[in-house]
Amino acid sequence: MKVTLATHGGLAAAIHIQRPPRVVDTETLPGPAAAELSRLVAAAKAVNASPAGNERARDAMSYMITVEERGQSTTLAQSDVTMSAQFAALLNWLQQHAA
Repeated sequence: MKVTLATHGGLAAAIHIQRPPRVVDTETLPGPAAAELSRLVAAAKAVNASPAGNERARDAMSYMITVEERGQSTTLAQSDVTMSAQFAALLNWLQQHAA
């Protein structure tokens, strides 16, 4: 499974626009880390909320997490305003472990 994190917006939008997405491939992770990532992805997919909703916040960050697995691609998109706890857990893990 390959997981890609892209960030958009926020106060430092000009900085983020030049950064490439962060990528994690479970093939390169130790077994426990790969299992944890799989668990977090499954939880985030189960409660995938609307990326925009009706709530808007000035300078809010938005996040796109793309999961490529078994020839299929799923994109989860949420923002600082609409983020579920499960998406936040996955985002935090990716920010700590992605290259």
